[in-house]
Amino acid sequence: MKNTSQLLFSILLLAFCLHSCEDQNDNDVPREIAVNNFVWKGLNLYYLWQADVPNLSDYRFEDQEKLNNFLYAYSSPEILFEDLLNKPVSKFPAPGDAIDRFSVIFSDYTLLEGILSGTTQNNGVDYSLYYKDASRTTVFGVVRYILPNSDAATKNIQRGDIFYAVDGEILTGSNYRTLLSANSYTLNLANYDAGAINPNGQSVNLTKSILSENPVYLNTVINSGSHKIGYLMYNGFYPNYENELNNAFGNLKSQGITELVLDLRYNGGGSVETATRLASMITGQFPGQLFAKEQWNAKVDAYYASTNAGGLFNLFTNKINTNAPINSLTLSKVYILTSGATASASELVINGLEPYIDVIQIGDRTVGKNVGSITMYDSPTFTKKDISTKHRYAMQPLVLKIVNKLGFGDYINGLMPDTELKENFGNMGILGDPDEPLLNAAIARIVGGGRPAIQNLKVHEKIKDNSLINQLRNEMYLEEIPDGLSPIK
Repeated sequence: MKNTSQLLFSILLLAFCLHSCEDQNDNDVPREIAVNNFVWKGLNLYYLWQADVPNLSDYRFEDQEKLNNFLYAYSSPEILFEDLLNKPVSKFPAPGDAIDRFSVIFSDYTLLEGILSGTTQNNGVDYSLYYKDASRTTVFGVVRYILPNSDAATKNIQRGDIFYAVDGEILTGSNYRTLLSANSYTLNLANYDAGAINPNGQSVNLTKSILSENPVYLNTVINSGSHKIGYLMYNGFYPNYENELNNAFGNLKSQGITELVLDLRYNGGGSVETATRLASMITGQFPGQLFAKEQWNAKVDAYYASTNAGGLFNLFTNKINTNAPINSLTLSKVYILTSGATASASELVINGLEPYIDVIQIGDRTVGKNVGSITMYDSPTFTKKDISTKHRYAMQPLVLKIVNKLGFGDYINGLMPDTELKENFGNMGILGDPDEPLLNAAIARIVGGGRPAIQNLKVHEKIKDNSLINQLRNEMYLEEIPDGLSPIK
């Protein structure tokens, strides 16, 4: 997205040294707290809410020895990390209480990198989990889609199937994580009858393997009267699949579509840069104009203001990350399908396009994730260059808020649809089929067939879906850490 100047190193290093922190030298860090030292210094430098956490203040510790004493009080990097966050959801679980809902730390960065690129240990069943009733005791799962080339793709399980138990053990709020994290298990299936979950005696055995998910799940054209409607289901903003995304747009363009339905209902996010390029594929008439602006903490904002103000801007472009030309559709209107799992980079696309074209949102309220992160490794620059070989810890802390051309980015409660339509577990439909309820609602808006009927569905409280269990699939991130930043020494 952008390369920042090496001048950033000297500017911030000088600023840090001016307040008597020059004695905080990593050479004086005992090995047993080296990871804790990495966590503190990374968050002190980059964390979006650094100024709101007293223990992250630049003036909190006079020298490295005093910082070491503080770090010794924490038995693990995970505990320290959570304690340094600004009202994390782990400590403030009540709705609306948490400020930081998404920062995470991993003890193995290879797992983190895999999730960010769409590669996970997976049996191919993508699902959502819900409480059965208001008691919040028992849990059931709904299959959203099946990944191609997976174990599930060879088994008798499909979109809309309901499961209520694993290996015969009924799912509850306290055991679902453990049961569903096993490499192999049997899902016990049920029927959904107006809110009732009735076991049907069927089951399916599943085994996980390493899968890389192509986020371009469906790409087709639907003819309806004089309308040629392009339908694209896109499930993750993975940079290594940008060519596949661009080819999908090229296919739609070659068929002369007149409208586009972009299905982001299961897309939890990903790369900010890829989101910018997707927006450029939908349009094409705004190259070089502002798509979104980043807002960092005071340290990083001050650097950009004085040396590279344009570095905060994400601009519409005409090329993807391989430098290939973008297949743009030059549309003035787009129909976007959303759900309670639509998050981060997906919301960025909706919000960033709003000032430029007509965005018709159909489905459910989105998650409300208007903040982004970066991957931080234990190295002098927090990149993989000269990374520590003594451990594999890495962090993915929130470091920026992102707003559109008009400066709007306050949607922490989610983006409300123009046409509200929740998925009916008793009638999920076939993805890409014109009769599938959400797609059908979009087609109706396009051809003038009226609005969907008023729903009278039993509402179940959603718990977690597998993109949230995997955590980082629900992330919006920058692909490159700002170049030249240096921690307090």
